[in-house]
Amino acid sequence: MGLNPSRNVFITCAVTGSGDTTGRSDKVPVTPRQIADASIEAANAGAAIAHIHVRDPQTGKGARDVALYEEVLNLIKQSGVDMVINFTAGMGGDLTLGNPEQPLPPSPVGTDMVGATERLAHVRKLLPEICTLDCGTMNFGEQDYVMTNTPPMLKAMAAQIQALGVKPEVEIFDTGHLLLAKWLHGQGLLDDPVMVQLCMGIPWGAPDDIATLTALTANLPSDWIFSAFSIGRNQMPYTAVALAAGGNIRVGLEDNIWLDKGVLATNGALVERAVKIAENMGSRIMGPEDVRKKLKLTKRW
Repeated sequence: MGLNPSRNVFITCAVTGSGDTTGRSDKVPVTPRQIADASIEAANAGAAIAHIHVRDPQTGKGARDVALYEEVLNLIKQSGVDMVINFTAGMGGDLTLGNPEQPLPPSPVGTDMVGATERLAHVRKLLPEICTLDCGTMNFGEQDYVMTNTPPMLKAMAAQIQALGVKPEVEIFDTGHLLLAKWLHGQGLLDDPVMVQLCMGIPWGAPDDIATLTALTANLPSDWIFSAFSIGRNQMPYTAVALAAGGNIRVGLEDNIWLDKGVLATNGALVERAVKIAENMGSRIMGPEDVRKKLKLTKRW
C-alpha cells in the first residue's frame, strides 16, 4: 500500500449499532436520551459525523421505530451541538434461515425483511444529511443470519434516497460490493461525490489485512471519498491504516467496546484517541461545516 496520508480528515462515530453489545458493556447507549448524549459527546470530542442506530429502550435490541429516531434527532437539535447526522438504513434486510436441514421457512427470531420504502421511513420523515446503503448481501457470524440486499432492492433504495436529497454512505463489506456500488453509480443513482465506508474485518466479509484494503482502494474511483474501519481490538490501529491509505476514520461502540485491555470505552474516549492518532500523523480534523462542503451536503437545521 502506497503511503498517501490524509491531510484533512473527518471522523465518523458509530455510537451504538444494533448488535448484542449491551450485555457486555454498560457504556453502550440504548435509550434515545443515551444515544443523543453519546452523539453529542462524540461531536464534542472531534467527530464531525454521528452514525446512528436506535434500540428498543426496553430490550436493548436494534429497532426501526421512526419515533425513536425522531426523539434522538430532536434531543440533538435541542443541544445546539453541531454535527452531521447519519442514520442507518440497514435495518429491514435481516434474514435468519431455519437450520441447515430445513432452511425454509425463515426463523421468526432475527428475521426482519421489509420493502425499500419501509426501510427508509425514518429517512423520509426526518431527512438526515446522510443515510447508509449496505451495498450487498453477506453471511454474518456463525449462525444462519444473512444480511440481505439484492441488486433490485439497492436500486430502489438508492433511487428513493437520491429523490429525498439525502447523501448515501455506501457501505462496502466485501470486494464484490464495490462492483455493485459502481453499477449503481453508472446508472445515475449515486450522486457525486460518492461517499464510501469500507467495513473491514467483519466475518465473513473483507478481512482487514493490508492487501485486501489495497485491493479495494486501488479500485475506488479517484474522486470517491472513503473511510475505512475495522472492529474489536483492530479498530484503533485501523485509524492509522485508513489515514495512511488516504481515507477518513470511523470509530465508536458499534464496532468496538474496549479502550484498552480490560477498560471499557465510551464513544467520546474512542474519538479522542482517534483525534490524537490523526494529529500525530500530521492530519487536521475537519469540523461538520467543512465536511458538508466536502460532501456537498445541505444542512437541514
